[in-house]
Order: sequence, then C-alpha cells, then structure tokens
Amino acid sequence: MTELLAKNVMTKDVVTVDLPSGRDDVLRILKRTGVSGVAVTQKDKQLLGIVTRKDILRHPDETQIALLMSRNPVIVTPETTIQEVISLILEKNVRRLPVVDNGKVVGIVSVSDIIKVIAKQHDTSEIRNGFLSKSTFSVWEETPLPVVGRIMELAEVDAVPILNSDNVLTGIISERDLIRLSHVEDDIQTSDFSTGTDDDEWTWESIRDNHTITYGVSKVELPDRPVKDGMIKKVLAVPRNAEVSDCALKMKRAKIDQMPVIDNDGRLCGMLFDRMLLKALLE
Repeated sequence: MTELLAKNVMTKDVVTVDLPSGRDDVLRILKRTGVSGVAVTQKDKQLLGIVTRKDILRHPDETQIALLMSRNPVIVTPETTIQEVISLILEKNVRRLPVVDNGKVVGIVSVSDIIKVIAKQHDTSEIRNGFLSKSTFSVWEETPLPVVGRIMELAEVDAVPILNSDNVLTGIISERDLIRLSHVEDDIQTSDFSTGTDDDEWTWESIRDNHTITYGVSKVELPDRPVKDGMIKKVLAVPRNAEVSDCALKMKRAKIDQMPVIDNDGRLCGMLFDRMLLKALLE
C-alpha cells in the first residue's frame, strides 16, 4: 500500500465553481451531484478555497461564496502517499483534499475515494475493534427538522439516527438530506437605528438617530416539519462484528457516509462513520 499515491485514487473530474458564483449556484450543484463540497477556483483553475454543505448550513444568511468558503485549504500533490492523505484528513477533520499541480486543481481526494480502496482490501478486522464512534446519540422522530439541523451542527456530526417512542431505529438523516430538503427563503427586513433622542430634528445627530434601512434577506431554510418526514427510512445497518472491508463495500455501493450499528435485538448501539474506516490503511 506504500506505493499508492493521491493520483491513483483521486477523482479527476472535479466539481468546481468560479467566482463570482453565488450560494444558490453551489446549492444547485450539491443537490444535483450529492457531493459534500466543491472547489472554488478562478477561470484558470487556480484554487481559491473550498465551500461545503456545512458552510451553507452554518451560515444560512450568507449568499457570497467568497465569504462562505474556507480559504487556503489543505492541499496535496499527485505524488502524496495515501497514508499522508489519510493522516491529513483525520488531523484537519476534513472530508476532501484538493490535488494541486503547479498551482492548478487536477483532482480531489475524498473520504469516499479511499473507502473504495478499503472495499477491495479484504480486511476482515471487526469494526468493534477501534472503528466505532466513541459517542453515539439519536433524536426522536417527531423532532422538527430545523432543530435536528442545529443539533447536528452543535454535535459536529454528519448524520444522526432517528428513533420512535419505543426506542426503535426508524431512520437516519444526514447533511446531504438537509441540503435536499432545504429551500431559499427571501424576505424584506427593516433596521431602525433610532435612539429616541430629543435633539433638534435638523441636526446631523437627529438625522442619524432616526435612520432606518430596508433591505432584502435571502437565507437557507429547513421546513418546519418533523424529521420523520425527511429522513431515510430504509436504513442500512450492520452488527458490531461486521468486517471493515465489507462495511466499506456497503458504503460504496449505497453511496452513504455512515451506518448505524445494531445489537442482536436490532437496537441501536453505535454509529460507524466512513472516516473511522480510514484508519485501516494506517495500520
């Protein structure tokens, strides 16, 4: 595995946006492709930054990509080894690394690209031996979608399992689903800068103190509906003794980033995220 390089696993057909594209352009790309982030470039493919689903969901009022994107992202070269790529992904807590050659984006290495490699390794290690998330939580299926989105943001997780009133696993929702369900809400708001002073109405202070501004607001909104209306109901779950490569293969085929882990009674007992499986190539 030491000879495997970024250029061997990267996606060459990189999804990019050029400035001055707006947030809504990126939203359309995310919904259409299902990717979790796009590279922001100049017209000559010079990398400027990365904008992700998290950036949009965390800043629903911002419409400018230049302000949403993360500047100076961590990059790799085509010759970077897969172990170095994995170490950077885990250390920097990112899902993708642009592959840059002579200042231009030539590819991107994502967690899902590496999962495809692990799926072919025939690794029979069981996921309960160091691959499961150390903390697992879930939400009730009647929880409103905006609340679920906020919980996921605060907990810094990409997906959360859903339980009914009997504590039975009934679904799962991810950031991808939140983007799919979101819509752009336009509104008109007024800011009143009046301080209620008794100054003479012709003074500059009086003009300033009674100033109002009307402006348009465009924000990404989640519908005020229970999470059960937007969750994925056909949940692909695995037992604690599932094997690493088998789990990677399931994720690859289903195009998912995580799977709930269940016990012998079918009860939720943990979560397996694709990032955790990357450690298999570091051992």
